[in-house]
Amino acid sequence: MDGMPNQLVQHVFPNGARLILLHGDLTQARVDAIVNAANAQLSHGGGVAGAIVRQGGREIQQESDAWVLLHGPISHDHPALTGAGRLPCRKIIHALGPVWGEGSEDVKLHTAIAASLRLAAEQGFASIAFPAISTGIFRFPVLRAAAVSLEAIEAYFEENPEGSLREVQLILFEQSAIDAFQQVFDQRWRQGTEVR
Repeated sequence: MDGMPNQLVQHVFPNGARLILLHGDLTQARVDAIVNAANAQLSHGGGVAGAIVRQGGREIQQESDAWVLLHGPISHDHPALTGAGRLPCRKIIHALGPVWGEGSEDVKLHTAIAASLRLAAEQGFASIAFPAISTGIFRFPVLRAAAVSLEAIEAYFEENPEGSLREVQLILFEQSAIDAFQQVFDQRWRQGTEVR
């Protein structure tokens, strides 16, 4: 898929911040930060992480290696922040999602999303874009991940109505993920504005 992600549906929170569901390539997002679905060691081999390094350049992996040397492995509540290489975004937040079957997966996914949002706000960012964290090789069921993700984002804005973040994008490539997230989106906010 080429070009900018295509907006599907959006929800506006009471503070005016927007959550937007898009179909497209996360690496093409023109936002302050994209979120990489990373492993604890920030070894960006496959999936979203591999695509980010292929598109953005090896310096992303080099910065990630340096981050781990300095701080140790990332955790669900402590993501990493690196530059974005050649990508159109400003920074990359590397979030650790849970592996399905390790226990407390919903809590860990909620924590990873909330921690990424907090880090973005600490940096003064206004916009951030997420993939469907943990739904690839970590095997988190996508419909369940959609419900946890949307709840975590809504809870963040309820708790932080005055923060710098004004726009959260969910950029999904696989049609199965789009269908699942759109289903949960529609169930949660039937008044959401569809864009065709």
